[in-house]
Amino acid sequence: MFGSIEAGGTKFVCAIATDELEIVKRESFPTTTPEETMKDVLEFFSPYKESLKGIGIGSFGPIDIQYESPTYGYITSTPKLGWQQFDLMTLVSFVR
Repeated sequence: MFGSIEAGGTKFVCAIATDELEIVKRESFPTTTPEETMKDVLEFFSPYKESLKGIGIGSFGPIDIQYESPTYGYITSTPKLGWQQFDLMTLVSFVR
């Protein structure tokens, strides 16, 4: 199974799909504070944690994509207050 997150400015859309890319479950959550929004996201994926092969993420940004960087996976200088310098990668890294 695979997970996906579309992290938008007004909502986060999360989905679970089979290896054949059939969507099993899909939900959306309002983009509020990182604490509130990511709590919803992690609760969504929690029942699938053991079976997920990975999670694809499309997010507002900018995001630091330099693997060697200490802020790799962070939403960096976004105009979305509260999300600046937010470590998105660590919160979803339970799937590896």
